[in-house]
Amino acid sequence: MTQPVTLGGRPMMPPPGAPVEELLVARFRSHARRLFWSALVLIGVCGATAYLYGNLLDPLENWMLVAAAAAVVLLLVVVPYVMWASRTYTITTRRVIVREGLRTRSRRELSHTRGYSIAVRRGLIQRMWGAGTITLSNGVDAPLRLVNVPSVNLVHEALADQIEVNQILAHRDAQSGVVAD
Repeated sequence: MTQPVTLGGRPMMPPPGAPVEELLVARFRSHARRLFWSALVLIGVCGATAYLYGNLLDPLENWMLVAAAAAVVLLLVVVPYVMWASRTYTITTRRVIVREGLRTRSRRELSHTRGYSIAVRRGLIQRMWGAGTITLSNGVDAPLRLVNVPSVNLVHEALADQIEVNQILAHRDAQSGVVAD
């Protein structure tokens, strides 16, 4: 559904041998539901700190309360958020890209032209949230897993469409004798 569609229903395709530019289809992260508990911790820590500030027992001081609250927020709110934000999934008209990591970034790609199988796994909680895990396997490399993908059915459909369009273009270029870039 990412290609413009003509009146006949076929996607508009460039002439054989013409370079096809790579367009962004989707860029997303895993479902944010895993940050639910972090949000509750943040609300609870803010409320408890506001309530207890100035009302501590004699040996404790307010700076100790603020330091403890900051440590809890750092460990239970900031770290999970950074870990969640460090992984992105990108689908273009040519490939699927998974980037992850903080200090050392790793990147894995899978080309639509080579073709791959798409497996969708959805647990009970994932079904409740409309999410799922997509596994892409081309039979040669290790499977590429897209974990907790939001709107998993839409992403599955977009991947299937991209495989079809890219294989049609590759077959057409191979039949015309044109070498693709």
